[in-house]
Amino acid sequence: MPSGTSSATGPRSWIERIWSSVADRGRSYAEVLQPKPAKAPGDRARDLATALVSERGEASGAAVARELHTALRELSSADRLAFYRFLAENFLPPEAPLRAAAEAYLADPSPELAAQLTEAAEPTRQELLRRMNMAQGGTADLVQMRKDLLRHLKAEPALRPLDSDLRHLFISWFNRGFLELRRIDWQTPAAALEKLIAYEAVHEIHGWDDLRRRLAADRRCFGFFHPALPGEPLIFVEVALTKGLAAAIQPLLARDDSGAGAPAQDQQADTAIFYSISNCQDGLRGVSFGNFLIKQVVEELKAELPHIIRYSTLSPVPGFRRWLDKNLNANLRDDERAAMTLAANGADPFAVDRWWEQPALAEAMKAPLSRLCAVYLTKPTDPVARFHLGNGARLERINWLGNTGPRGIQESFGIMVNYLYDPDQIEANHEAFVRGTVVRSAAVDALMGSAGLPAALQIEASKRRPTKR
Repeated sequence: MPSGTSSATGPRSWIERIWSSVADRGRSYAEVLQPKPAKAPGDRARDLATALVSERGEASGAAVARELHTALRELSSADRLAFYRFLAENFLPPEAPLRAAAEAYLADPSPELAAQLTEAAEPTRQELLRRMNMAQGGTADLVQMRKDLLRHLKAEPALRPLDSDLRHLFISWFNRGFLELRRIDWQTPAAALEKLIAYEAVHEIHGWDDLRRRLAADRRCFGFFHPALPGEPLIFVEVALTKGLAAAIQPLLARDDSGAGAPAQDQQADTAIFYSISNCQDGLRGVSFGNFLIKQVVEELKAELPHIIRYSTLSPVPGFRRWLDKNLNANLRDDERAAMTLAANGADPFAVDRWWEQPALAEAMKAPLSRLCAVYLTKPTDPVARFHLGNGARLERINWLGNTGPRGIQESFGIMVNYLYDPDQIEANHEAFVRGTVVRSAAVDALMGSAGLPAALQIEASKRRPTKR
């Protein structure tokens, strides 16, 4: 474990100390903070929220905001949910000004009146949230509030206005201009490294030894950080330096350099493989960071390692198996169905235990499933595909049995994908994607047009009765 252990937040900045002092002095000016008979915790939180909107002084407002966050941390789960309902149902736009602005705009739809209508339509709730953000640590508390809120949205759709307001504000507060790109290595403070182990969402990090391997000389790791969340990565990407495109994830995750496809020493490498991108803050869901992160990391690597000539991902295909389960009959050609039926001796190939370890069966399934995966990715509905293709990557290669771990087999029959980031083509590829075209390599085009089994095998397979799934 690295020795540089430090606080997750570090010492308070001078502005935080000043603002805390202002809040201390402001207590005497806030009527809601004066001694009164005790109230139930939920009622106390609602009173503080109502008072915070009406406060006009900065000192008193800072004091009330701090007290409100303290009150919220002490609420039970049920009381906190009731508080969310209170925020969602109240603090609406003032009705009379909104009606007047709407009628004025309908009578004369000018830019000036549109701006007035937009201002009048903003709910008072957004101002309340801005004032809650004034408290020391207020941004982190609001991010945690949204994380908690998101758990309730499915059962409580009436909370969506509150979620919408938080997301709207976060998009502004976490604008790219406020983010700092940092390289993460073994010299990074342990408190931040612990977050990598906790937040890795694609390929689990198994303790400190595994993390050390992922931060070795033939690796790079970068993350975005925000001043309001010191020591907390918002998103991070793990990179392996390889010779050529990596086709499988297991060699990259090995804790030593053995095995074909293992990362190359950084001076021998010609390819940077982005093999894991993890969002760290559930409360910031829907606030995009990844598109900026990849492009900036490409620029960082170009400057540091000019001998790197290729930038690619090795990505999962999390939605492929679900899609195939729904569309198998519509998408599987007769020759492909025959291939899998033949290889499995008339049985359902997917029902064969550990089929990927049986060479004949795995080889027979390779062509049909790889072609279908290419078809699926050129739709595209897969969230990972949309992310990379929308960022300007090219669909470069389908890798059969690229991930034979349980999650890879379950989600995509082990298939992984290379999305290639060509710095000179990123913008053109992005423009093509938003106009409905998935830019792909000749190899993917050839795969989509592959004929499947040789004729002799088709004839032999046709003698068997295909098994329906």
